[in-house]
Amino acid sequence: MVRLQKRLWIGLIILAFLSPLGIILPETFKAGDAWGEWGTETLEKLLGYVPEGLKRYSELWRAPIPDYNLGGENATMAVQMLSYIVSGFIGILVSGLIVYGVARFLIKHEK
Repeated sequence: MVRLQKRLWIGLIILAFLSPLGIILPETFKAGDAWGEWGTETLEKLLGYVPEGLKRYSELWRAPIPDYNLGGENATMAVQMLSYIVSGFIGILVSGLIVYGVARFLIKHEK
């Protein structure tokens, strides 16, 4: 592994460990959901309406780990933080495997 790759992997690992900030900060400042992760109910409260396109496609995709929480709705903050970190590592692993697979495919078919 070259030096740049090592730095990128270290950066991704650091970001995975920082991911619980997405729940710590909103909880600390009583801000509700993490910014940009609003569902249709929250948007209804914030905007007074739900955009038609979002309403139409909101049921199209279900996250593999809803709310990044492995412990259920009433999980402690520690379990939620650990769930965020695990979700981050799963995302890094899946993304890395996809990039690796595409690269292998392209290299194989380049000849």
